[in-house]
Amino acid sequence: MSDTISPEKIVALPQPPTGPKYRRVADTIQTAIRSGDLRAGDKLPPVRELAWSLGITPGTVARAYTLLTNAGHAVAEVGRGTFVAQRAPRPPAPPREYVSVPVQDGKLSLFSPQLPDLGQVALLQEAFGRIGETAPERLLHYPTRDAYRPLREAAVYWLRSIPLGRIDESDVVIVHGAQNGLSVILQAILHGPRPTVLVEDMAYPGFRRTADLLRADVVGLPSDDKGLLPDALAEIARKTGAQVLCTSPDVHNPTLTCTPSERRAAIAEVCRALDIQIIEDNCYRRTDITAPSYRILAPERSWHVASISKILTPALRIGFAIAPRGRGPDLRQIAEHGFFGIAQPLAEVAERILTLPETDAIVVAVRERIAEYVRVAVNALGTYRLTWHEDVPFLWLPLPQGWRAAAFCRAAEARGVQIRSADEFALRDGRAPHAVRIAVNAQVPLQQFENAMLQLRDLLGHPPEQISV
Repeated sequence: MSDTISPEKIVALPQPPTGPKYRRVADTIQTAIRSGDLRAGDKLPPVRELAWSLGITPGTVARAYTLLTNAGHAVAEVGRGTFVAQRAPRPPAPPREYVSVPVQDGKLSLFSPQLPDLGQVALLQEAFGRIGETAPERLLHYPTRDAYRPLREAAVYWLRSIPLGRIDESDVVIVHGAQNGLSVILQAILHGPRPTVLVEDMAYPGFRRTADLLRADVVGLPSDDKGLLPDALAEIARKTGAQVLCTSPDVHNPTLTCTPSERRAAIAEVCRALDIQIIEDNCYRRTDITAPSYRILAPERSWHVASISKILTPALRIGFAIAPRGRGPDLRQIAEHGFFGIAQPLAEVAERILTLPETDAIVVAVRERIAEYVRVAVNALGTYRLTWHEDVPFLWLPLPQGWRAAAFCRAAEARGVQIRSADEFALRDGRAPHAVRIAVNAQVPLQQFENAMLQLRDLLGHPPEQISV
């Protein structure tokens, strides 16, 4: 005989402080199930009764119950109600194997960060499996704008830790990764036959490549240890008539520079005075950032790009392009005219993954694992001018006298370690320092990564002796 849970019992349970209302209701009930406060077979309160007790709409409660049933935490029986499900024990996960892609021909690739599997693969496999249970018509029709709303709300929940100011699901467009998001935003901003895009002298190459595709000129800006220089920004913007600035103030790629609040405020004022739009790339998320985003400092002209690629998985190609208030329709039109939107089954998988409580725990675990690899690199290379942060899966290493970046990369590859030269982050007519970027590959055993760091340390201490004449 099952017990019927009173609405008052649900109301008395601890409520998550943030997130969409339907997600908070679902999380509250799911947490109570796991703690044993709600038991298998218990009947959840009728939708209307719980809605009245919580002061929300019945549709919000119904949506929360749907999340619970889709996740297997509850079972809906026609004419009887919704019950806490009997939970079958999850079969043990198969032993994880390190993927072979980051190691080819005996060389360890440290070109791009590689994430460890700390549970996200199992969640993805389960989520994809549920796609087979969806209504058949959802696999036969073009997705509608409203169909993406749950994922847009999930994106707002995912971005809750970033100081973005007020953000609504209507400001968000779901894109195929941050690079696609950058393209969509630039298409919404740029106008005229030969627009100009400004970037730091050393910058993420995706800025330049996207601007090239849109036939825009790219002009570099000088920086110091706090980020790009506001006076130089103003001077170059006046000369070029630049329309947009692309920047990564939280984690500059490749140098890891973090722009402090006062410098950001000065940059925002220059952009406002000269009517320059700002695109802020925040794919590498640090947990200790308190400086306001440009979306707070200049909300009328700031666009934001984020994704799940650097902390959860790059395989889904899920990113978020966030428009200034009132510009969401412009951004959405570009996306719809360009590719209609991401696939509806993929949207359902992403929405589920982003709102599962397990995902937050996995993100914390991934960060902790990345930090282990970063600490190993620092222990091996810390006597040199290394720049690093435990949240960021790459390190920046200016080379000691005697080494040039290209020569150092060739010597490292000869020892089985592939790293990126600073040249790859410079503009075509720009000058790069003699430095390298070392990405964290957490898909190989820690000992193998440490051996690679020791190889680099040995190289640093033995620069070439020959002199060209």
